[in-house]
Amino acid sequence: MNSSIALDENSIVKPLKKKKGLFYYIKHDFILYFMLIIPVAYILTFKYAPMYGIQIAFKDYNIFQGVNMSPWNNFATFKQIFVTEQFYQVVRNTLMLNGLDLIVGFPAPIILAILINELVWNKFKKVSQTILYLPHFLSWVIIGGIVTQLLSPTGMLNSLINNMGGESLPFLTNKYAWVATYTLVGVWQNAGWGTILYLAAMTGIDKQLYEAAEADGAGRLRKIWHITLPGIRPTIAILLILQLGNIMAINFDRPFTIQNNLVMDFGDVISTYVYRVGIQSANFSVGAAVGLFQSVICLIFLITSNYITRKLGENGIW
Repeated sequence: MNSSIALDENSIVKPLKKKKGLFYYIKHDFILYFMLIIPVAYILTFKYAPMYGIQIAFKDYNIFQGVNMSPWNNFATFKQIFVTEQFYQVVRNTLMLNGLDLIVGFPAPIILAILINELVWNKFKKVSQTILYLPHFLSWVIIGGIVTQLLSPTGMLNSLINNMGGESLPFLTNKYAWVATYTLVGVWQNAGWGTILYLAAMTGIDKQLYEAAEADGAGRLRKIWHITLPGIRPTIAILLILQLGNIMAINFDRPFTIQNNLVMDFGDVISTYVYRVGIQSANFSVGAAVGLFQSVICLIFLITSNYITRKLGENGIW
């Protein structure tokens, strides 16, 4: 008697694919792996290798004894900086200036990117983008010189005001006016460059959404509020997390090139404090301790902001 066996195609056992190893991928994409050598070497050399020197913060470091032979000081360096009034002043100034950059500077590229995106004349749009990008490529040494020439008491702007019968304005000599100058110059330098990511995110928004909204009678502001901003919200969230993660980190060149002795109450920040105390005064243990404290606070802000962002329903950086 002939019997037929019906086999369900789902019941057929398929042979397992052999797992491909690392050498297969290296052989298959060896050019890409070869290109990774330089950036990985850079990260290891300039980011991870210097971490060996963190132990200086916990030692009475002597340049002649070296890192390993210098004696441990039982956290004496941290006790020293935490009882110093000037340390709390530079921490306050750093948080204040970075907070103003966050409040004023963070929305600036978003608004600028939306305005550029709404331009209809493509040639004018390209020219505008190029002009707005240019300040980013100027070093702060050059920008500091420009600011001094324009806004100092004897600068071009005050000279023009004096020639018109007015009084000089203390852009760089009054500490409150200096803070406003510092913030606005930072916006001028960074806002144009910051539009790149937002404009790239806007190109990924479905054009049919705009067409449908226009067919429903939505105006330009309605389309921006209900389509453009929600479309770039993930990008905004990621960049906001990164900026909050750097709330205690501040570049050295920007405040150093603009500050002067009259505004040190607000102009002295962590980076300039480390330079003055840690390098100029050769107190390397204090400089390392302040830098480590700064990094730990930045890490806490980064983790916290990422956690809150994920709780609000957005994608974090991990």
